[in-house]
Amino acid sequence: MTSGKFAFVVVLGLVFVAIGLSAFTVNERELAIKLQLGEVVQAEYAPGLHWKWPIVQNVRKFPKRILTISDRPERVFTAENEALQVDFFVKWRIVDTVRFYTSTGGSQIIGDDRLSEIIKNAVVTEFGKRSVKEAISVGRAELMRDMLNTASAAAGDLGVELIDFRVKQVEFMDDVKNSVYQQMAAERARIAAERRAEGRAIEQEKRANADKQRTIILADAYRDGQLIRGEGDAKAAEIYASAYKKDPEFYAFYRSIDAYKKSMGKEGDLLVLDPDNDFFRYLNDADGSR
Repeated sequence: MTSGKFAFVVVLGLVFVAIGLSAFTVNERELAIKLQLGEVVQAEYAPGLHWKWPIVQNVRKFPKRILTISDRPERVFTAENEALQVDFFVKWRIVDTVRFYTSTGGSQIIGDDRLSEIIKNAVVTEFGKRSVKEAISVGRAELMRDMLNTASAAAGDLGVELIDFRVKQVEFMDDVKNSVYQQMAAERARIAAERRAEGRAIEQEKRANADKQRTIILADAYRDGQLIRGEGDAKAAEIYASAYKKDPEFYAFYRSIDAYKKSMGKEGDLLVLDPDNDFFRYLNDADGSR
């Protein structure tokens, strides 16, 4: 190879090296800033191919996607000075690459740490304004909204935006959990005793009312039965009187036969009477004559 060709190859190689050191790409999942001697000279790059001066300029890239912070549960105190253990997570993203770089030095680890402290301060602050009941159930949605607003103001100084703030779980600390459970059990037992007492009172009231209705119904039935029986007896007496007037001898015969049937119609019956007693006159004399 001649010296001219060798020089051409060397120059061509240097050109490719310069192009390689000068060109960089940004994809749709990245944010990038261009630095010159440590100072930001350009930001807000669109996805595609871009250029920089080699050696004196360099490029820092950051994730454009939504990130998550989910630290270990945090110990907080409520307005009642009750200790709670709060498990939460936060969704966030970088929106100002220049501010994020200047405040964190471009380190995502430092950014996570500083943002975690901001979030923990917001959690402690907002839980400290509320009672246990408000923090656990009644005001959960309002609590998360207030924590998001409190942390967002400080997070804006880092060049990041907080998208969502969620409390996953709120638990009492182990040293107070047992006492709380005992209080809850006692409260449940008190409510159960009240409900049972109310049930017994209602049962007694209904039973008394039922007994009263039963007594009234029986009294009414007995009264109606006596009236009907009185009417029947009166009707029977009237019929007997009418029959007696029509044929006294037949009426006497009929009554005697009825008396025989009722007094001697059962097995084991025993009567001790004088055979000449008037009771047997229709048995002793077929025609009933004395």
